[in-house]
Amino acid sequence: MLTIDHLNQYYGGSHILRDVSLQAPKGKLTALMGRNGVGKSTLLKCLMGILRPRNGSVSWEGHALDRLAPWDRVRQGLAYVPQGREIFPRLTVEENLLIGAASKRAPKGIPSHIYTLFPVLQDMRHRRGGDLSGGQQQQLAIGRALMSEPQLLILDEPTEGIQPNIIQQIGRTLRQLVDDMGMTVLLVEQYYDFCEEHADHYVVMSRGSVVASGDGADMAAHGVREMVTV
Repeated sequence: MLTIDHLNQYYGGSHILRDVSLQAPKGKLTALMGRNGVGKSTLLKCLMGILRPRNGSVSWEGHALDRLAPWDRVRQGLAYVPQGREIFPRLTVEENLLIGAASKRAPKGIPSHIYTLFPVLQDMRHRRGGDLSGGQQQQLAIGRALMSEPQLLILDEPTEGIQPNIIQQIGRTLRQLVDDMGMTVLLVEQYYDFCEEHADHYVVMSRGSVVASGDGADMAAHGVREMVTV
């Protein structure tokens, strides 16, 4: 499983992550929730090595990640879909996907399961990424992350600005990755109903700290909606 132990991070004099400890069980979907500005995206960047925390540790499957560069964490089985998608708008869908396989020594094209998960990407594989709708770009960003054949998929706000029918498709895809392919998913998300429907495990952050966690089935009983909504 993913284990984060006593992680602290600062921006200047601001203490952003405050002794954060949590676990994301293997083969489950963990939803990390909280209001804007509580440090969720900062935590994901620390997990991927984009930011180096002041102290604390991160491990995956018992292997410490703290000294690894982002690309080496990808080789360890992590993949990251950032907030805002960050696809390459001038490259085609197919080229964007192939970039996701850069950690592989000899990528052999686009695996069929990527197009099975996201049929629209096959239909638009020769279009430039910038010509896709927001929902299609989000599917492309997830597909690109899956090209590295990860064991742990980390997503930051995948439903942000996405039309409802695509949100439903993304939810079904994440459950398929977990239930059928045994993948571990860590999802940062503000959309409570999406998390309640799909999460096996939840974690709530407030003011840079973990304030609650538990089984996804218990979110309503534990009053999680009130913790994460304004």
